[in-house]
Amino acid sequence: MIRKFSTYDLAQISLLACLIIVSGMFKIPTGFPGSEFQLSAPIAVAIAAVYGFKRYFLAGIIASIILFLLGIHSILNVEISLIFRLTVGLLIVLFGASIPVIVLAGPIGTTIARFGLAFTLGTPFFPLLVLAIPGMVITAVSVYPLTKMLHTINRKVAGNNHVKNVL
Repeated sequence: MIRKFSTYDLAQISLLACLIIVSGMFKIPTGFPGSEFQLSAPIAVAIAAVYGFKRYFLAGIIASIILFLLGIHSILNVEISLIFRLTVGLLIVLFGASIPVIVLAGPIGTTIARFGLAFTLGTPFFPLLVLAIPGMVITAVSVYPLTKMLHTINRKVAGNNHVKNVL
């Protein structure tokens, strides 16, 4: 039997999608041309670890659709995002949300997404991977503090019955 989403679930998924969109707008240069880091990668891993695969994946799909419809993302960006999200989500579903898993999920997701991009474009994989290494390191370093922050926020909001009653 399929469980229906409550208004609270829909609002939460929408807010998570907005968090992915806004954090993706922050691009941090890493010193190498074409290898800027997007804050949405560690945020996405943290969302998957805290809120679970279903909410994470739905929020990611909504974020990708909105960014594509606004013309901010191309179909290649959507492909990379979906491969990344599936990889990260499946790793967390299969191995849990322990510290080693969340630290490695982002870099593994990026690697698989770059492999998919290389296949789609018919280009060599290694140059695409090398440009992503600085972002993978930043993701691995920053995902744990972001996960702790989201756990704290989720615990405080989930315990607030007023929020659930309003929605």
